[in-house]
Amino acid sequence: MDVARFSIVNPIYTWIVILMCLLGGIWGFSSLGRLEDPAFTIKVAIVVTQYPGASAEEVATEVSEPIESAIQKMGEVKLIETMNQPALSWITVEMEDHYDGSELPSIWTKLRNRVSEAALPSGATAPYVNDSFGDVYGLYYAITAPGFSDREINNLADFLRREVLSVEGVADAVISGAPNERIYVEPDLALSTSLGIPPAMMQAALANADEIVEGGSIQDAEGRTLIQRPDGSDSVSAIAALSVGVGGQIVNLSDFADVYRGREDNPDLILRHNGVEAFSLGVAGLSTENIVEVGHAVDARLELLKQSIPVGITIEPIYQQHVVVEEASNSFLVNLAMSVAIVIIVLAVFMGWRAAVVVGVTLLLTVVGTLFFMALGSIEMERISLGALIIAMGMLVDNAIVVAEGMQINMQRGQTSREASTEAASKTQIPLLGATVIGIMAFAGIGLSPDATGEFLFSLFAVIAISLMSSWVLAITVTPLLGHYFFRQGEKGASGGYDGAIFRGYASLLRASLKLRWLVLVGLIGTTVVCYAMFGQIKQQFFPDSNTPLYFVNYKLPQGAGIDQTSSDMQTLENWLVERDDVIAVTSYSGMGASRFMLTYDSEDPNPSYGHLIVRVTTLDVIQSEMDELEAFAVEAVPQGEFRVKRLAFGPGGGAPIEVRFSGADPAVLRDLADEAVERLSAASPNIISPRYDWREKELVLRPIYAGDRAQESGISRSDITSILQFATEGTAAGVFREGDRQIPIILRTAPDAGLSLMDHVIYSESNDTLVPMAQAIDGFRFEPQDTLVFRRDRANVITVGADIPRNLTAAGVLAEVRATIEDMSIPDGYTMEWGGEYESSTDAQASLGSQLPMSIIIMVLITVLLFNALRQPLIIWLLVPMSVNGVSLALLGTGLPFTFTALLGLLSLSGMLIKNGIVLVEEIDLTRKADPDMPLEDAIVTASTSRLRPVFLAAATTILGMLPLLWDAFFQSMAATIMGGLAFASLLTMVAAPVLYYVFFKRSKGPVDNSAKMVA
Repeated sequence: MDVARFSIVNPIYTWIVILMCLLGGIWGFSSLGRLEDPAFTIKVAIVVTQYPGASAEEVATEVSEPIESAIQKMGEVKLIETMNQPALSWITVEMEDHYDGSELPSIWTKLRNRVSEAALPSGATAPYVNDSFGDVYGLYYAITAPGFSDREINNLADFLRREVLSVEGVADAVISGAPNERIYVEPDLALSTSLGIPPAMMQAALANADEIVEGGSIQDAEGRTLIQRPDGSDSVSAIAALSVGVGGQIVNLSDFADVYRGREDNPDLILRHNGVEAFSLGVAGLSTENIVEVGHAVDARLELLKQSIPVGITIEPIYQQHVVVEEASNSFLVNLAMSVAIVIIVLAVFMGWRAAVVVGVTLLLTVVGTLFFMALGSIEMERISLGALIIAMGMLVDNAIVVAEGMQINMQRGQTSREASTEAASKTQIPLLGATVIGIMAFAGIGLSPDATGEFLFSLFAVIAISLMSSWVLAITVTPLLGHYFFRQGEKGASGGYDGAIFRGYASLLRASLKLRWLVLVGLIGTTVVCYAMFGQIKQQFFPDSNTPLYFVNYKLPQGAGIDQTSSDMQTLENWLVERDDVIAVTSYSGMGASRFMLTYDSEDPNPSYGHLIVRVTTLDVIQSEMDELEAFAVEAVPQGEFRVKRLAFGPGGGAPIEVRFSGADPAVLRDLADEAVERLSAASPNIISPRYDWREKELVLRPIYAGDRAQESGISRSDITSILQFATEGTAAGVFREGDRQIPIILRTAPDAGLSLMDHVIYSESNDTLVPMAQAIDGFRFEPQDTLVFRRDRANVITVGADIPRNLTAAGVLAEVRATIEDMSIPDGYTMEWGGEYESSTDAQASLGSQLPMSIIIMVLITVLLFNALRQPLIIWLLVPMSVNGVSLALLGTGLPFTFTALLGLLSLSGMLIKNGIVLVEEIDLTRKADPDMPLEDAIVTASTSRLRPVFLAAATTILGMLPLLWDAFFQSMAATIMGGLAFASLLTMVAAPVLYYVFFKRSKGPVDNSAKMVA
């Protein structure tokens, strides 16, 4: 079917297509969901189990091992990682990559069932499975309320959360860092001992103070009357008035104990914002909603609430995803407008304003049509999908340029618009379709990769597929119609547009290249070899740093340090930062990191000795100097801690840039291997910064020496001793204080300022009904070093050595400096070593890509073979592809940019453009030879190549200039340099190397190419 002629003869159908793209694109742009990063499923759940009183090793053996064994029975599990601490098992379960979000709910149910089957020791709590670990709270706020009581702050937090959850489009809201309150009951030990009241008796009285029990009901003829418990102790004074019966007498708690309400001594998290105590509010939007609209609605609600909350309370943003997304969308519109303007200007200069309008309108319709189909396919506007449109821009322009240029030249030679469109489109529509599908298949390996990187980049493949197919459809329908309206018919027999000085100069150059073909081929091969060698000198990086003016600080004191000490050090850093002119805000976390406010944010595991800072600066220009100056200050101000500064990176990742893991049974051997690895890393390269391992330092544990004979004679067990030691230190949870929807623990303990040693306490012997001195049951205490962090990976002990690198270097470069010395280590039998960090992430992503690429390449090669129904033409085209790296090497080395994952995308895009140009050029040579069988091969090659010079040059020029704005975008700059440098060289390859190769392959051919068997529509 002659589609081009049909679109001119029946313009109503073409106008329907135009209006559908235009109006649909406007609707699509307004209704598309907007995100900062693509939504990829974090296929991870956390299983948390407490085992009070157990050491980290006991937790690993008695709790983690049975749970891991149960989980391992699931075929869906990819990886099990466990962190064991005293009294705590923290298991991270990662599922296989090929499961998507729709399958995970049933998998999490199966995980819960498996975990519940694990046989755990008595004293261990029921495991809690948290499958919302990957939720993203992109609207993230810090709330400060100086001068308000802890009760008022908690009430405020509950109020704000309720209000925010009522906003349409909000999925969840989470509060972190609000002060945890406790009711402390601190008996005077001398008085309670003289009265003969043991802690267990007090605990029993407190436990029953506000207990909820069933009271039954009264049934009579008039109906049912429920009976409920008496009102509980709902105030501190009421708890203090509780009575204890002893020796036939009733004694109130207040007679021998202090009862008061206070803050938890050792909270899990201490949070401050700009040096002021704060709590955070994280808000997550529904995945089906536009995060920009949800963000503005939440901001509006919080602004409204400020009128009703007390003066002095501030609500300040830590991170506003909707603002970032809105800025990215606006930036895309600017880049799009600039790209279309560049296309029109370049085409107007070289082809005239009529061709510029024809191609420019086609390009605009392709882009808005893509937005329309994105909305229909529920593909959100985010960093990757918007970048895909820009990546595809060169190929989008090329289709329209080829048809428009051919039609314009034919009309200049006197053909009517219908005749010109038929000839231009019929010659190129099948080659362009094949080349378009090949361009799509170049990205199929990435988009169809089942891992997190593939899911992260799926929208890239989807948008490129939609946009390229749309560009082909519009090029053979809309472009001919617009050409019919705008192009002017010339005189019959006119020479056309290929007799200018540029075309004559190119023809002379090409004839010389054909005569010196062997010298040209040797030169191309030599240049390719040199450029491949140069490519090895390019810095390698997985994902580039983010363009958000935000950086993080990770701070770690020696294992065993308290959270108050960590908080004090963090405050020292905060006080320095808030005085900086270029620092907008600083939020500090002691004990754990922030809520996941970005999809790619990954904080470290909870630990009282861990501190974290989120620092926002004015612009990206100052972020490097600010990080350097903070590092210099930290060396002087907090030398006792391990201090690391890092930028936020695009894309999935996590962990240290350089990591090596050792696994085996014996913790002592693992520590020896880790110590040796740290020494080797430091000695091998000066670029290794802060080498450490995740088991950290051993802690000193205080252990009572049980006097067996005396203790048993007194009726004192080991658990009796442990219970009284807990009462003497942190205190025992004795009951619950109910206040609305809050439940505040009641803690029974010895007063911290009582001045009593552990040996001063007495233990109640239930069998003898007497209080026994501590010295009667133990022979003192002893200190022993103990591992308080034990990590496991797939049920084996594993220790990970990590290190940071200078910010101006890449992980791949530093790894090359240290790899040999680590791999030369002597690893005992039964132990293994493997690399982690960025190397592992990059290798896994590339392996996944590699598993998909072969099929993509086979399809691409098959299409080229089917297009020509021959082997020599496809071979010519594919011989050009390895040479596309030449321009990439020159561009990246010249700009100093690293070869990132986005640069790999640019290289794939470049290959698609090169193959497309090669297909159309070789097809044109074949058609020229068929049209004039008596024409010498050299003349046929020169004639056909000259006719393709302008489309190739214009497509390259518009693409290269269209990439200019992206050179200042942190995420896309390496990709832009790759395409710009590579396309410039690829154009030379297409217009010189391809004709020379054709001449070499067909010089001995006895006749013209027979296209009769070609698979054309």
